[in-house]
Amino acid sequence: MSTNGTSPKPTGVQRLRHLLSDPSKTVVAPGVYDGLTARLALEAGFECLYMTGAGTSMSKLGMADLGLATFNDMHANAAMIASLSPSTPVIADADTGYGGPINIAKTVTQYARAGVAGLHIEDQVQEKRCGHLSGKLLVSRETYYNRLRAACRARDESRDDILIIARTDARAGTDTEGNGGFDEAITRLKTAAQLGVDALFFEAIQTLDEAKQVIAQLPKDVPVLLNMVQGGRTPQVSNEEANKMGFRIIIWPTLGLEAVVPAVRASLKSLRESGQPPLDQKMGPPALFETCGLKELMAFDESVGGKAYK
Repeated sequence: MSTNGTSPKPTGVQRLRHLLSDPSKTVVAPGVYDGLTARLALEAGFECLYMTGAGTSMSKLGMADLGLATFNDMHANAAMIASLSPSTPVIADADTGYGGPINIAKTVTQYARAGVAGLHIEDQVQEKRCGHLSGKLLVSRETYYNRLRAACRARDESRDDILIIARTDARAGTDTEGNGGFDEAITRLKTAAQLGVDALFFEAIQTLDEAKQVIAQLPKDVPVLLNMVQGGRTPQVSNEEANKMGFRIIIWPTLGLEAVVPAVRASLKSLRESGQPPLDQKMGPPALFETCGLKELMAFDESVGGKAYK
């Protein structure tokens, strides 16, 4: 019980596990990359958010997704997003785990303590790149499995029941021995399930038939995630279509980026060519601040006796 006699709200992890307990439902997570896009997704009523690594790299560093974002960059962004609504699950990109098994254990522990509900670990080499770019190089199966063992052990030994999602890029990548392709991806994810991960992530599915084969060949008792990148390698389907195929989680990593880049570009073009932004672009400070919790913050201040915002 809380100090005011009400029951505490569920944590993001508890909420995500509850959502996944219904096998008929698909968890839908729009991609967010900063506090503003996270607020907008919450305002729209989404029950889960996805912190995109590509979006983090582009918004925080101004760099393409080529493995340039560090653990500190990713952890800080995930922690901030998770703090905005602790009961709303946040699934976050954790790339390769940022080092060997010890580093990966630290990543899992620190993400969990920051309130992140789930993270995914992949099998690319440290010099990784976006999953929908060509030329990806993979670590060996055993190195990948060691990453997952470290992640699962860190989950089990901590107080926080964060979900571990195993991602493979084998469909569009190869390791040093030439192993890669669809069958290699299936093999890696089947073993990942045996190691005790909570969900499976087959990156860069190429066709709708492949998507159906992924569901058919992977274990039925482990949720499978679909990465829906607009304009990426995987044919775009709706949330309902993904649900009918059997995917239990669907993420839309570039949703916010795809919307923001053209809009800001158009506003900048207008400012440069006409000397002012588009005339219909006049939300004003109050409306902008209310998007990010102005009224709630002022109400909290007043509820504890504050008068600064009267």
